[in-house]
Amino acid sequence: MPSCLAAEISADSDPAMAQVEKKAGLLRRSSASKKPLKEKVVLMYDEIFAKEDPAKNNPRFWEELFLMKVNLEYLEGKLESLDGDEVMKIKDNINSLFQHCIQALSEEHQIKVVNALQTLCALFRGVHQKNKSTSGFDIINMLMGFDKAELRMKDLMESLDGLLCGEGSESLKSLCLKLLLCLVTVTDNISQNTILEYVMINSIFEAILQILSLTPSRVQHGYDTVVLLALLVNYRKYESVNPYIVKLSIVDDETTLDGMGMVISQALTEYNRQYKDKEEENQGGFFSAFTNMVGSMFIADAEEKLSVQTNEAILLALYEAVHLNRNFITVLAQSHPEIDIATTPTTPVPTTPTTPLGTTPPSLDMMNSPELPLDPNLQTSNLLITFLKYSSIVMQDTKDEHRLNSARLCLIILTSASTTLSLTLHSHCMLLSDQYANAFLHDDNMNFRVNLHRMPMRHRKKAADKNIPSRPLVCAVLDLMVEFIVTHMMKEFPMDLYMRCVQVIHKLICYQKKCRIRLHYTWRELWSALINLLKFLLSNETILLAKHNIFYLALMVVNLFNMFITYGDTFLPTPSSYDELYYEIVRMHQVFDNLYCMVLRVSTNAGQWKEPASKVTHALVNVRAIINHFNPKIESYAAVNHISQLSEDQVLEVVRSNYDTLTLKLQDGLDQYERYSEQPKEAAFFKELVRSISLNVRKNVSLNTLSQDVLLKEFSSIS
Repeated sequence: MPSCLAAEISADSDPAMAQVEKKAGLLRRSSASKKPLKEKVVLMYDEIFAKEDPAKNNPRFWEELFLMKVNLEYLEGKLESLDGDEVMKIKDNINSLFQHCIQALSEEHQIKVVNALQTLCALFRGVHQKNKSTSGFDIINMLMGFDKAELRMKDLMESLDGLLCGEGSESLKSLCLKLLLCLVTVTDNISQNTILEYVMINSIFEAILQILSLTPSRVQHGYDTVVLLALLVNYRKYESVNPYIVKLSIVDDETTLDGMGMVISQALTEYNRQYKDKEEENQGGFFSAFTNMVGSMFIADAEEKLSVQTNEAILLALYEAVHLNRNFITVLAQSHPEIDIATTPTTPVPTTPTTPLGTTPPSLDMMNSPELPLDPNLQTSNLLITFLKYSSIVMQDTKDEHRLNSARLCLIILTSASTTLSLTLHSHCMLLSDQYANAFLHDDNMNFRVNLHRMPMRHRKKAADKNIPSRPLVCAVLDLMVEFIVTHMMKEFPMDLYMRCVQVIHKLICYQKKCRIRLHYTWRELWSALINLLKFLLSNETILLAKHNIFYLALMVVNLFNMFITYGDTFLPTPSSYDELYYEIVRMHQVFDNLYCMVLRVSTNAGQWKEPASKVTHALVNVRAIINHFNPKIESYAAVNHISQLSEDQVLEVVRSNYDTLTLKLQDGLDQYERYSEQPKEAAFFKELVRSISLNVRKNVSLNTLSQDVLLKEFSSIS
């Protein structure tokens, strides 16, 4: 075999070698003895990295460069290999490359525009990669020259705005958004990305709105647009006036808000579908038989594998929309037919390989699903239902920090919006005086069937989807909270999530009390869950106190019972519901007795928990009054009637006949709560969350998804 052929076969058969050669810009070797050839574009890059002006000997240098297919890996690698001092030596050439990229964006030749966009991305990423500790001003100087930066970035943002709003190629619009995502995420902390000051000054907010308001562009680019907006909103949001925050808060165009809601809904729906598919796979075949054989001991591990990654970027977008724009609340409640997308074959969007579940945009078929006419016999859905289903998945497993943060964000969304959401959730409560309630003047009987995901547990069977009743949405929220309370009592106790969970319940009950809404809900499940939570806190007092103030959570739970005791007659559905409340308190009196003994012990001793424990002692006054009043009456009834163990009906009879002699104390402030405020309480959480999202977006954004052949074909069809 000739030596040159052997060398070629050897190079082709070794993928690692081929990758190294590609990164180095090498062409196929002509023989074993000769040096490998370099691509012409790589030779031109090398001229840029020399100290002399590359156009000095070739006046057409820049024009020729943008006709060449970009070698992103080589250009980025070359930039990453240079430190700040080395970059400054060739600063004039880098500045010139940046300037000519911007000029190329105005060219009629579409390939030049594509190559300029990709080159700009390589410049932003490459220069930042090696100079992470360098100040933002020095980075700007390296890229475009500080004295010309304002003009260069103005021209760049105007060109991108024109490309995004124009009637040109969808591929170019996609690359513009990829470039913007690349620019926003080049630093781990986006608030340290000084270049974004120019993105604030030269806003592309109107371009974002246009993409979301037009169906064709939303289908193609909605996902990237929504993620980009969520990130831009978080740039120095606590330090200065962010124009994207201001503008998002006043958007009132229904089509635009609906478009944003559709993108978020479809992304969450796609995740829910993927999860359901994986869940069904794991429930069948050998795995199911094996887990049944060993007593389902591996169910937790299986579930953990189902929720490895969550879509925090799209969740952040939902949070910002709900938190900043009160008009968006109407989008949450907008009903549409529930399409069973699991049976619809979808074509995945080209994305970076091996992206985790939930981090990629939904398929184009999914984004382009037609609006169907509402059929009274067809189950309806809305963005809020989709979000609740999504929350029921991500809140199942909070064992690592990533999933813990996802669950926390879901609860923050519910907490921050629960006051306004109450208007949506309680479908039969009409507050005509509230301007934001007018959008929710629906039928009094507007109910939904919400199939929440439940964590597999040995002591309960999985509920069949068909058995789920159609109820007001508030019932699904309460179900979600109860499910979380019941399933997360563990050594690594998620105290923060439990407190948020109880806060959501408290706000909803406060609203019911205020509006006198008699919600037909299985309140006993909630009471049972809360009592079991108190029992868990008592059983694990020593372990939990080493990390958490369990008295604050205990106080919140006791005060929930005080809300039911004091105001239950205004919002519980029937008088018998109030009787059942007293029955549960008396039946589980041992838990409340033990809690009182514990907090009394702690509050009478000097220590850090003295004050919070004493608050729980005072809060238990009515619960203890009920127990001390009814227990002797029940014992007397049993003795008189010679019954060793009373039935529930017999206990309820004793309760009903002895209300008159019960004395309770009126407790103030039970229906008061602190309004949600992101700053300062949540600022640290969102800072770390945005950092995590930025890293993920940077890792997954790809400017190589479209080959030159695809682009040439598209451009030829356009012309």
